[in-house]
Amino acid sequence: MLDNALARLDGALGQLEAAARRRIEAERGRAHLETELTLMQDDRARLASELDGAMARVAQVENAAREVEQRLERAIGVVGAVVARAQGEQLHGEH
Repeated sequence: MLDNALARLDGALGQLEAAARRRIEAERGRAHLETELTLMQDDRARLASELDGAMARVAQVENAAREVEQRLERAIGVVGAVVARAQGEQLHGEH
């Protein structure tokens, strides 16, 4: 009877040790996941900041492009007026 009780106690201790090992491994896994989550959150914050900077640069480029377009339109108008005036002078000079 004592041998039977010791065997059951030994089995219970084995199960307890196995459960403790599983718990330790689970905690290590959780710590690893928490570290990964923290790294991912840091990456997300960095990427969001970089995206904000890129969007600001895009807005600057778009504004510069609009300004260049306006200047080109004015220059084309001036050149067209000069050409028209020169053609008009040629027509009047030929008569």
